[in-house]
Amino acid sequence: MLAGLAAAAESGLRGFRAEPIDLLVPEGRTTASARRHLPPGMPGVRVHRTRSLPQEHLQVGRPMRTSTPRSLVDAAGWARGDNEARSIIAAGCQQRIVTPQEIITVVQQLPRARRRALVVETAQYAHGGATALSEIDFVKLCRRHRLPPPDLQEPRKDASGRTRYLDAYWRAWKLHVEVDGAHHMQVRYWEADMSRQNEVWIAGDRILRFSAWQVRHRPKEVADQLRRALMTAGWVPVE
Repeated sequence: MLAGLAAAAESGLRGFRAEPIDLLVPEGRTTASARRHLPPGMPGVRVHRTRSLPQEHLQVGRPMRTSTPRSLVDAAGWARGDNEARSIIAAGCQQRIVTPQEIITVVQQLPRARRRALVVETAQYAHGGATALSEIDFVKLCRRHRLPPPDLQEPRKDASGRTRYLDAYWRAWKLHVEVDGAHHMQVRYWEADMSRQNEVWIAGDRILRFSAWQVRHRPKEVADQLRRALMTAGWVPVE
């Protein structure tokens, strides 16, 4: 049956290329029987075997496929690296085709799943509002440097009444942080970011901006500026 990213795409996952196409075969079933239902000459098919495929992990339909949470957990295990695995789980939660708890429930049923701890950790971060790699890195940075945890994706209405979301916000100290990915450099995103930043300043909040690259590769520099901004706003570190 269809599995991994290909199955997740059938459930609505966007932003990933499902190549090669993954098939999941119960242990004891031959590879030939799995391929028999595929169009002749289909390239890039990868077959995996499993000892655990309970009924609740199946999605009836055409094509027959694994359920959305199982598809994402498998895809994370078959990913080319840890970052891709995190991105798959985070994207599934961000796009609301699955809930973090559904991911965790599937992992608990698969004690031999690859990257089990990473998948659970990413789902837990998604439950807390971090549904992008840059946001997960930022939350980890705050914990590592003993900074207070921010609220993530804080909704805020601008002057036109449109709801916008702040990447990270410390309400008690009126500090807002934006973590910019590569797409923020595109003109339409850049202008939207400037407009959102202006609204924050007008409301009287402080704002800091970092690139996702800085958060990952220069965490001490980012943490130092965060600490100073928070202390300037009245935060007192707990020794």
